[in-house]
Amino acid sequence: MKLSNEQDIVEVISNDQWMMKVIRLAATLGLPDWWICAGFIRSKVWDELHGFSEKTILPDVDVIYFDFKNPEEYIEKFYEKELMKLDPTIPWSVKNQARMHKLNKAEPYKSSMDGMSKFPETATAIGITLDEKGELRLCAPYGVGDLLAMKICPTPSFKESQIYLDRVKRKKWSATWRLVNVE
Repeated sequence: MKLSNEQDIVEVISNDQWMMKVIRLAATLGLPDWWICAGFIRSKVWDELHGFSEKTILPDVDVIYFDFKNPEEYIEKFYEKELMKLDPTIPWSVKNQARMHKLNKAEPYKSSMDGMSKFPETATAIGITLDEKGELRLCAPYGVGDLLAMKICPTPSFKESQIYLDRVKRKKWSATWRLVNVE
C-alpha cells in the first residue's frame, strides 16, 4: 500500500490485527486522554514504506495519558502491570504526560498532545487512540510529512539539542530502515 497521508496511516494500522489488539488492550484501562505513540506508529509506517514482510521488533509500546490529579510514577507502573496481565508478550511502557515535563525541564504540559509535541523528533511525535465511538484517531502535532518522507529531524523543543543528537546515534534508525534520512 502506498502511504501518502494521515488516512492511509490509519488504514494500514486498522488492517494490522496485532496493532489493533494492542490498541484495544490499552483502551481497556480507560485512561484519560490516552494514546499509543512514537515507535509503534513510526515503525509500522517505515516497515510499510520499505516493503518489509516482517514487522520490526519494538523495544517498547508507548502508552501515554494525561492525568494531572494523579501524577505519581507508581500509578504508571500499576497500569503497566495491568497491561502485562492482559498480554505479557508486549513490552508495555506507560507514561503520564502530566509529569513528563519535569524530565525535559519544561513548563507543565496541558494534554497528551502537548506532551507529544515535546517528543524529540517530528516523525516520532505521533499517536493513535480509539475515540468514544471506537474509531481510530491519529494525532500528529507536526503533521505526517516527515514520517512519510522518512526524515528524522528535531521538534522545536529539541533544536540544537545534545539529547536529540545522542538519541539519533543510539537509535540507529537508518541501520534498520535504509531509506531513512537523519537531519
